[in-house]
This record gives sequence, structure tokens and C-alpha cells, in this order.
Amino acid sequence: MKSPFSSSRRAAFTLVELLVVIAIIGVLV
Repeated sequence: MKSPFSSSRRAAFTLVELLVVIAIIGVLV
């Protein structure tokens, strides 16, 4: 275990990516 923040940071990053994808789909549709 290098750092306990890495997993939570990744989860937050995937959440941001999901929101970006939803925003792009919303703009296209």
C-alpha cells in the first residue's frame, strides 16, 4: 500500500469522467 489516497482519488476522477461524458452526450443530444 503506497498511499490510501490513491484509490479514493481514482474514484473521484472516474466520477468526474462520468460527468464529462454525460455532459458531452447531453450537448450532442
